[in-house]
Formats: sequence, structure tokens, C-alpha cells
Amino acid sequence: MTRADENFSFQKKISIITSLIFMVKIAAWTFTHSVAILTDALEYTINVIAGFVGLYSLYLSSQPRDENHPYGHGKAEFVSAAFEGIMMVASCFLIVFEALDNLAHPHSFHKLDFGIYLVAATAFFNFILGIFAIRKGRQNNNLALVASGKHMQSDTYGTLGIIVGLVALYYTGYSWIDSVISMVFAVVIFISGYKILRGSIAGIMDEADIELLENVVKYLGEHRRANWMDIHNLRIIKYGSILHLDCHLTIPWYMNINEGHEEVKSLENMVRENFGEHVEMFVHTDGCLPQCCAVCTLKNCAERKSDFERRIDWNVKNVSFNSKHTILLN
Repeated sequence: MTRADENFSFQKKISIITSLIFMVKIAAWTFTHSVAILTDALEYTINVIAGFVGLYSLYLSSQPRDENHPYGHGKAEFVSAAFEGIMMVASCFLIVFEALDNLAHPHSFHKLDFGIYLVAATAFFNFILGIFAIRKGRQNNNLALVASGKHMQSDTYGTLGIIVGLVALYYTGYSWIDSVISMVFAVVIFISGYKILRGSIAGIMDEADIELLENVVKYLGEHRRANWMDIHNLRIIKYGSILHLDCHLTIPWYMNINEGHEEVKSLENMVRENFGEHVEMFVHTDGCLPQCCAVCTLKNCAERKSDFERRIDWNVKNVSFNSKHTILLN
């Protein structure tokens, strides 16, 4: 089973379980008439809708590239995460409206103790599901699953806060506590939604993933071959679970086409084995210049023009230069 298939199968389970949890939350609100519980249920509506949107986005992202989408359909996952973030932010305004209305027109509560038990049960199962979603998303480099998992966890924290408030309401009878709880967690939901929306827009706009870039550069630097004098113009773009990487690789000028191809193939295999099975790479090779000898670690080179002086360590800054033979600029 490919990672795309794993993601799709896992998202189907998420959609089914979140639908069941949502029905329990609605039942708790029906029993209690609590605005805080309604807040929890409304916020969770987003989980249910986003779950099915995420399911469709994973289906799209798993489709092979075609004439209209030469880089595949992986960007659909970013759109899904953006949709989830927008819905989270929008729900905050509805929650605040309901809370203010309840302050102006207080109403009585029913079966609060039973409602608290139901909401507590949903919090437990939701948190466990969120842990697995984040773990699977990070394992398979899938933003949609990570976004769903984080949303579930933030929803759980909000639910726990609501439970604390409901317990206080149950023992004190102060109806305003219900509305205050709702408004506090509307702010929490807003912040979580903004973060998810920010991350999805970054993916849509091809914003550099500095952490991933640093990891790739560090690994390549630690395992570089003697024939790799320099890597520059390195760029990484995410298309859902697919990583697209291109760079320029400086190798000895006297290598023939087949030898150069073997060096490129070694580089590609190294990246794929350590950073995911779905990696596309486009590597342009440059022949070394006489000035490169001073930083070249290749031993027994018959074409060496000067002695080795120092080794250039690769970092995000010097591998990202968009100019040829950047080792000469260090």
C-alpha cells in the first residue's frame, strides 16, 4: 500500500468516527440546552465537514499527473487545510453571537451531569484520534492529516475547559458562566484556525519549508561523495505528499555522461531513501573549474591545478545561491 492509499484509508476512518462523536455532542446539547456545549458541537461540525473535504482532497492528491496538472494534484491538500482553517475562524463569530444572546436572555439548564459525562467521553476519543492523525500525517508528509489532528487536539482542550466550566455551573447555578466559557474558547478556536490557515497558504504559495531544507542540506553535507564539489540553487517545493527538489551539482569536468549520471543517481537515491518515497528530483550538473581545486576533497585527481586548502561546509544559505560555482563565493 502506498502512502497516498494509507492517507486515504486513514481519513475515511477519521470521517466516520468524527461523525459519531458529533452526534454524541448534539445529543448532549439537546439534553442540557447549554450554549457552551452548543459551542463545542458547532466547532466540531467543522471537524466533520473538514473530514469529508479532506477525504476528497486526499483522493484528488493521489491521482496521477495529467496534461492539465503536470506536477500532480497534491496542492488539493493545502486547499483542504485552508478550508478547515476558514471554517474554524468563521465559527468563532457564531459562537460569540450565541454567547452574547444567552447573556441577554438567560435560560434554564437540564441534566447537566449527564451532558458532562457525554462531552467528557467525546473529548477522550477525539484526543486519541488526533494523536494518530498527527502521527500518520507527519509520517507520510501530509498536511491535511496534520491539520485535522491538530484541530482535533485543540477541540479536545476546548472541550476540557468547557467541562470545567459546566462543573462550576452545575454547583453554583450561575448561568453567565456558560456564556463566558463559550467566548473564551471562541478565542482559542480562532487562534488554532489562523495557524492552520497560515500553514496552508504557505504551502499554496510555495513558501520555503526551512526545517525540511535544513534537514536535507545537513544530511547531504554529512554524506557527500568526494566527486560532489558543490551543490547550489537547491529548492524544495511540496505538492501534498510529494516533494519536488531541484539543484545544481558540481562534479569533475572530465567525467563522461554515464559517470555524471551515476553521481546524480546516487544523490537522488540518497534523498528518496531518507526523505520519502514520493520525491521528484531534477539535477543539473556543472563541470568544476580550476579554482575549485582549493576546496576539492577528491584524492589522486590527475587534473588538480592547486593543493587542497579547505573544505566548504554546506548550509541553507550557500546551497540556495542562484549562481554557478557558489563555492568560489565562500
